[in-house]
Amino acid sequence: MPDALPVVIVGASMGGLRTAEALRRAGYSGPVTVIGEELHAPYNRPPLSKDVLSTGVSHEAVAFPARAATADVTWMLGARAISADLEARTVTTDDGREHPWRALVIATGLRARRLDLPLIAGRHCVRTLDDAMALRDELVPGARVVVVGAGFIGCEVAATARKLGCEVTIVAPGADPLIRPLGAELGAELRRRHEAHGVSFQLGRTVAAMLGESAFEGLQLDDGTIVPGDVLVEAIGSECNTHWLDATDLDLTDGVLADAALRAVSTDGTVSHDVFVVGDIARFPNLLFDGVARRVEHWNIPTDTGKRAGAVLGAGLAADGSFDEVVAKGFTPMPAFWSNQFEMSLQAYGLPGLGAGDIRILEGELSGAVAVGYYRAERLVGVVGLGLKAELLPYRQEIAAHAAS
Repeated sequence: MPDALPVVIVGASMGGLRTAEALRRAGYSGPVTVIGEELHAPYNRPPLSKDVLSTGVSHEAVAFPARAATADVTWMLGARAISADLEARTVTTDDGREHPWRALVIATGLRARRLDLPLIAGRHCVRTLDDAMALRDELVPGARVVVVGAGFIGCEVAATARKLGCEVTIVAPGADPLIRPLGAELGAELRRRHEAHGVSFQLGRTVAAMLGESAFEGLQLDDGTIVPGDVLVEAIGSECNTHWLDATDLDLTDGVLADAALRAVSTDGTVSHDVFVVGDIARFPNLLFDGVARRVEHWNIPTDTGKRAGAVLGAGLAADGSFDEVVAKGFTPMPAFWSNQFEMSLQAYGLPGLGAGDIRILEGELSGAVAVGYYRAERLVGVVGLGLKAELLPYRQEIAAHAAS
């Protein structure tokens, strides 16, 4: 393995950035190249459906601060990876260039899933800064905004649009918003709070057709209902950016399979020693819960996986005898996420979806400040607070204690 070849990180968002930083902390001083499809340097994505939409803040306001440790990292922005050859140890980008590597980090994350509808003016999603800025221009007072999807992005966009004076309708197939991650009771309470702010819902419905030839004019739903609109926001989930890995033998079932050291795993179970996976795209085991490999799309996971992969890779490249010790360290990241909708502040830890069959109110009442616990086999696996933050810390500690039991 030629030492002069760089570590190539494909994906220039938070996971890629944190991996590069961790490599430097681990003592690796060799070349690092980060390839990213967007033209922007790494930035914080959670504000896209909140502050960016409400105020139109610039890239500088959401960009991660530059750090001296990674000042010598080469950033290739505006370049999209289209293929990888793991035997030849190269990545090819859409400009036709081949990029050789001594180690590869897969950090390409997710892209927004879109409705199968004609591409006309007025259609939007919120995945990138450019997406959010384009949508912000259309959220003017009186605009009729139709949001398809009632997950976190859909609900946050709806709340922001209402605060900007738009008329908002949410269309979703579920019985209530956020029912899948949070459960029926909390989902119903969030719907009531949105309705109190003037958001309309078309629940239990799917999109049958779009109205408008050159610009969005509304939707026809599966029951024939017409929902008129000026702006369409598609918030129906995401898809893994694994297309550039299709010619490899990596296990690409729901992301990219990795072991607890974030090393990529092939379809025959072989663990790679020079290909790593970080961020939303990584499907890895977490002994904080059950050791089952799964993807986690929460804000802290790119940071935690980037730090872990960078530490393991850095120890391997150092060849100083520390590798086995670093790999043996347990990797039990605590998933965490938050959401701000109107006056509501939602904070969560763990994986509430694992405890969807046993949901209990821990503190307070649903109509006010409340903490909701999610249990599996009598173990707390997730906690969600509305209007509570510090009160959740004991429950977070209870979830974390499972890693040692």
